[in-house]
Amino acid sequence: MVSSVLRVLLTAALAVALCTPVQSLAAPPGPKDVTVTLFQWPFARVASECTNVLGPKGYGYVEVSPATEHVQGPQWWTTYQPVSYKIAGRLGDENAFRSMISTCHRAGVKVIADAVINHMSAGSGTGTGGSAYSKYNYPGHYGNTDFHSCRTSIADYRDRADVQNCELVGLSDLDTGSDRVRGVIAAYLNRLISMGVDGFRIDAAKHIAAADMSAIKSKLSNPNVFWVHEVIYGAGEAVQPGEYTGSGDVDEFRYAYDVKRIFQNENLAYLKSFGQSWGFLPSGQARPFVDNWDTERNGSTLTYKDGSTYTLANVFMLAWNYGAPQVYSGYEFSDKDAGPPGNNVCYSGWKCQHAWTQIANMVQFRNTVAGTDVNNWQDNGYDLIAFGRGNKGFVAINRETFAVTRTFQTALPAGSYCNVQENGCVRVTIDAQGRFTTTLGAGTALALHVNARS
Repeated sequence: MVSSVLRVLLTAALAVALCTPVQSLAAPPGPKDVTVTLFQWPFARVASECTNVLGPKGYGYVEVSPATEHVQGPQWWTTYQPVSYKIAGRLGDENAFRSMISTCHRAGVKVIADAVINHMSAGSGTGTGGSAYSKYNYPGHYGNTDFHSCRTSIADYRDRADVQNCELVGLSDLDTGSDRVRGVIAAYLNRLISMGVDGFRIDAAKHIAAADMSAIKSKLSNPNVFWVHEVIYGAGEAVQPGEYTGSGDVDEFRYAYDVKRIFQNENLAYLKSFGQSWGFLPSGQARPFVDNWDTERNGSTLTYKDGSTYTLANVFMLAWNYGAPQVYSGYEFSDKDAGPPGNNVCYSGWKCQHAWTQIANMVQFRNTVAGTDVNNWQDNGYDLIAFGRGNKGFVAINRETFAVTRTFQTALPAGSYCNVQENGCVRVTIDAQGRFTTTLGAGTALALHVNARS
């Protein structure tokens, strides 16, 4: 019989559990957990892409570049130097932003806004929406006392105070420990929520104390909104990604770094245990990726320039059961500062990786196998791997420099399937024992799932 004291303790514990906010984890509600980042895409073009590609292919979220007035200039990074919280930038105005959200929602795609709340600009002038500003003075928003007193650039990443109170590449660093500053930031985010935004990617979150992030989020009209921190991992640094899981999810940079190393220089067979056991964040709060706009420019990850190796890495990420993946879609560049090549998206220099057959068709594969574990792992000890996802899907990846013919064991029901790595339906027949034999060309993959039968 439970004692009265124990009964009281259990009741109290239940009350605490019921009053604790439900944390938004990496896998969002529902079966679609893939985010596509349409880097520097105009809002109007994002809207049409939701209708024509993202919705039909099964993407759950689209992440858009910052919706703020920013410094003038053609470089991509100008959109990451806000001068006001008006939506009046290179990517479109407020009407275009609102229309994009409505259109994407009709297509079944949620919208994540990239939110720049650590800093403002590095200089003075007139913004893209006509607002006059100077460093530490942004009329209607912030004045000199709203910024940290450290007015020099970060010099030592082993020093927490330096990382979180000094200036990131000379950008005016907001004092996010100030309740007034938190209130202004929250008001901006709440305005986006009122427009229908479903979540936020917090730019430069590493440079904002984790306690400040929690305090800002607590002021939101929906404190449990989907929330992802950009916290770049650095060995031996004072600020680490795991500090931020109390208020949301975190971009897992180590995943991307290791994917490059394995796919370029080591053996794919090593990926058998890939995930949290490698020192990564827990799967439920990690957003893995192959590349983003920063890492493709600094060379720390694979990029579109790596050809089939890059494509296969994305196939693996979407097939593997770790985190809620982010697919990156950008444009060609030789100058790392170069801005987007115009509004004619998916032509004239835009790469549109999210729409490549090998990547786009893996989104539906992932949605189909959601909730299943990896099984039937097979490899040749080197660069041919294959594995199943429960009895719903199976993938094989050949990064060898030669074709490989092999019989694979699956848990799929017998029948005829389409290899979704190909355009059209290239048939693969599974026998009564769950086996099939095929030849995989060098640098190619095969993916089968129960919702793509011939």
